Amino acid sequence: MKFARDEDRLGKLPYSQTLSSRARGALLLAGILAPLAFLWGCAGVISGQSAQTPPPQTYSISGTISPAAGGGGATVTLSGAANATTTANSSGSFTFTGLANGTYTVTPSHAGYTFNPSSLNVTVSGANITTGLSFTATAGQTFSISGAISPTTGGSGATVALSGAASATTTANSSGGYTFTGLANGTYTITPGRTGYTFAPTSQNATVNGANVTGVNFTATAQVGPTFSISGTISPTAGGAGATVLLSGAAGATMVTNSAGNYTFSGLSNGSYTVTPNNTGFTFAPASQNVTVTATNVTGVNFTATVLQTHSVALTWNASTSTVSGYNVYRSTVSGTSYARINSSLNAGLSYTDTTVQNGTTYFYVTTAVDATGTESAFSNEVSAVIP
Repeated sequence: MKFARDEDRLGKLPYSQTLSSRARGALLLAGILAPLAFLWGCAGVISGQSAQTPPPQTYSISGTISPAAGGGGATVTLSGAANATTTANSSGSFTFTGLANGTYTVTPSHAGYTFNPSSLNVTVSGANITTGLSFTATAGQTFSISGAISPTTGGSGATVALSGAASATTTANSSGGYTFTGLANGTYTITPGRTGYTFAPTSQNATVNGANVTGVNFTATAQVGPTFSISGTISPTAGGAGATVLLSGAAGATMVTNSAGNYTFSGLSNGSYTVTPNNTGFTFAPASQNVTVTATNVTGVNFTATVLQTHSVALTWNASTSTVSGYNVYRSTVSGTSYARINSSLNAGLSYTDTTVQNGTTYFYVTTAVDATGTESAFSNEVSAVIP
């Protein structure tokens, strides 16, 4: 297997300046994997590198999570003789491959669901494990946090932010009431905000423990005396228009920039504030700015939006000299172990592009070949890709 890039097929490292429309800054490395080898004799011959003794036979563990509503997309963790994580498909099925003999524990998880059993132990001893690994997912009970902001002149239309075990934002209704629903047990912080008003208390903690939490109330007080504003622009408009801007500090508020990337927070008293922009798919310079209002409006609190660069890894390999049905591609963040399959179905070709990599992470790749009976070869040797 090798990493390739269009202008330099082999031997060049690690980063391409050519940006595709789908994956900007694609990371294309070059390298060659050693032969894919079945224990029953087939091998892919790759020139320029001596053959390696194939590793011991490996096996797989597979199972299902039902119903599909709770199983589809569930995270399944493998621990014990090896560690790995995979995601169940839309039917709730999952598979761990490339496993040596040993004892393993399989544990499913999915937000909003509990599982019966919570985990299962299984021992691999010279054969694939294809039966006995079944889990039942049950939708877990969720709860709410609610309260009111009074008087309604200050509470109506106020922004209320939820943080802690989950994050969300809502707007108080015309009576100053608000509710956050669908919450799991945990500790949360509720913070109201509205320009021109202060709130007592400024925030409150609430713990959900098997019941709804009510009465998380606040009092809004209109600011006395002259008020001022903080304003600025996020450019270019591709990243600035429609961006969310958060104001925190002496007062809290959230707003969305206009089509030109402009924003203004008004009705502010003297004090120290922090302005933080956000827009999916963009980074900002600076990430936030501290602003002090002292009896005058503050203008020119500007930001520059940059498209968040995404990366991909292009993989190629030579064909096995024996007849095979296709190939599987495995990835790990730990060299030599904990590989998890990343192709959702058998790959019939001799290339694969991994578009799910994360910035600042090093990945390690191996491949296997699979014949018509479903027999899978041992891992090829490993190549790595460093994502900037």
